[in-house]
Amino acid sequence: MINQSSQNFASTQGDGDESINISAMVSTLWRGKWIIALVTAIAVFLAGYYAYSVAVPLYRSTAVVILETQQDKVVDLQAVVGGFSGDATAVNTEVEVLRSRGLAGKVVDRLNLIEDPEFNSRLRKPGMIAALKARVSNLISSGDAPTAFAPESELMQTRIRDNVVASLLSKVGIRNITRSLVFNVTVESESPVKSALIADTFVELYILNQIEVKFEATEKATEWLSNRVSELQIELETAEKKVSGFTAQTQLVSVEALQALERQIKDLRDRIASAETANTLIEARLATLLEAESDEAKLKAANDATLDRIANGGLDSETNRNLFGSRYAALVERAQADLLRSNQQLTALRTSEEDVSDQVVKQGQDLIALQQLTREAEATRLLYEYFLTRLKETSAQEGIQKADSRLLSKAVIPGAPSAPRKTRIIAMWFVLGAFLGSCIVLYREMKTSTFRTASELEQHTGYTVIGQIPLIPSRARLDTLSYLSEKPTSAAAESIRNLRTSLMLSSVDKKPQVILSTSSIPGEGKTTVSLSLAKFLSGLGKSVLLVEGDIRRRTLNEYFPTLPKTGIASVLNGDVKFEDAIHRPKGFEADILAGEKTNVNAADLFSSDTFKKFIAEMRQKYDFIIIDTPPVLVVPDARIIAENADAILFSVKWDSTSKALVEESMRFFHNSNQRITGLVLSQINEKGMKSYGYGGDSGSFAAYGRGYYDS
Repeated sequence: MINQSSQNFASTQGDGDESINISAMVSTLWRGKWIIALVTAIAVFLAGYYAYSVAVPLYRSTAVVILETQQDKVVDLQAVVGGFSGDATAVNTEVEVLRSRGLAGKVVDRLNLIEDPEFNSRLRKPGMIAALKARVSNLISSGDAPTAFAPESELMQTRIRDNVVASLLSKVGIRNITRSLVFNVTVESESPVKSALIADTFVELYILNQIEVKFEATEKATEWLSNRVSELQIELETAEKKVSGFTAQTQLVSVEALQALERQIKDLRDRIASAETANTLIEARLATLLEAESDEAKLKAANDATLDRIANGGLDSETNRNLFGSRYAALVERAQADLLRSNQQLTALRTSEEDVSDQVVKQGQDLIALQQLTREAEATRLLYEYFLTRLKETSAQEGIQKADSRLLSKAVIPGAPSAPRKTRIIAMWFVLGAFLGSCIVLYREMKTSTFRTASELEQHTGYTVIGQIPLIPSRARLDTLSYLSEKPTSAAAESIRNLRTSLMLSSVDKKPQVILSTSSIPGEGKTTVSLSLAKFLSGLGKSVLLVEGDIRRRTLNEYFPTLPKTGIASVLNGDVKFEDAIHRPKGFEADILAGEKTNVNAADLFSSDTFKKFIAEMRQKYDFIIIDTPPVLVVPDARIIAENADAILFSVKWDSTSKALVEESMRFFHNSNQRITGLVLSQINEKGMKSYGYGGDSGSFAAYGRGYYDS
């Protein structure tokens, strides 16, 4: 079952949708206002004690540094000592440089903060707990021989320094002013002078670090350039030696000479072409001469005037025939000689052309090789001159470095501490205390499993609360009736009268005559309700019989020590007459039938027909019969006796009986098809009601009822 107190904070809307009941929550907080006020007051007190007595005053000082993106360089060497770019990435980088452990370590070393107890926790005086531990340790080891402690190792010193650096960084704040190149370096310390000194030292070492970085870069660049220049010098000398050696080993070549050779080749090729044409003509003439057989063919092939003249003289004579033959043979020999000469000339021209071509090829290759060596030497020379120039620039740059930032304003020694902010601490703890108190009230309200108001009890059980009885201020049970007699107009007495009235009006048709009083467990005030109700019913002039149904405990003896030893068991068994067993104590106007020890089980006794007859007889003798029964969850006697009762009063102890117990008791009655007439919220503590915030709206305990009741 859902806790009823938590249900008070939720209201159901629609089909199962829950929403916070703000009104119920506010009411709960208002009822617990004193708890909230107490918790808030404690929180404010602790905050004030901490702020004014415990907290160590801290002083904050700020140094301002600005970054310069444009600087005039003495030597233009951007690659080595380029200035600050000023973009977002560079700004964030500088912020991280200012926050770096390396820079903080330099500050620690410069100011020797390792010897400062503020930053080195090992130098602080031990607190009370640490001192107590040390004393216990000394007592334990007092019987041991003293040992010589070795000096701290290098690792331990490194750890100490790292801890000091971490402590320093926790007290340093670096902030870049938006859309600017200005940085605030803020340091918080227990000493105003120390805070300003640390801030200025941070800025100073940061600027010095920039110069050192540039100087180191310049040194590395100079060293690298020196090595590179030396290498290039050796390479240049080697290249020049190769050019000189190649020139010495080959003929002097040039582009002009190569061009002349190429023109000579062209001329030779033209002459070869002409020679080949002439040679072809000679070969054709020789072939024609050799192939001619007749005189006419020979004359035509020879085409010679002398041969024609001889032929015109007639070839019939032997002399002309011999002359003709001699002349023709001479022409053939001449053609053969021309062909031989032409072939020799053509061969010579081709040989010359080949020689010149080979010469052109060789000199072209030599020229290409020479040009390649010359270009390599020239390239090496250019590199050598470039790096030599850079080396001179870098060497000139050493010692004249300028940082990318400068100090804009030094830290000012603060006159007043920046922390603790006492007003803010108290205000924060005031809010925190109020919130914590509210949480306590709400948590206690949600987790409560008891009943503090009649409305809670009614909502949880579904039964009407017809009586709310306060805690009667009596030390012993014997004094309870005395208090009600002596204080007839007290709140307790009036609450019993209200219960009596509500009980009489619980049934319109017939007033209840046999009334049963029970509870979940012992100690919930059911017996007090029985006695008080019997007293006030008898005060109306009615005859009342109070029967002790709880024969196992027999608590009525604590209220009336003079009760007889025989009781209801003897009456039901017929051992004693009813008139001899009843007792009317002095000052109590009702008859009492007490319980007694018996070997018969109580449940069997009350289940008997004899008991039913007994109740029927008592109805004839008394106006009201009140039966005080055992708790429901302990024994079944109450439910058995309830079969003969007209009304069932169920007592629930205020802020004590758990809801689970009440639920289980209700279940027992429901399983027996028995309905409770009314609930009684008993033993209500008036001060407790006020502490929970119910004192102003809970019936007879409200402030407006004080004028009607005795104190």
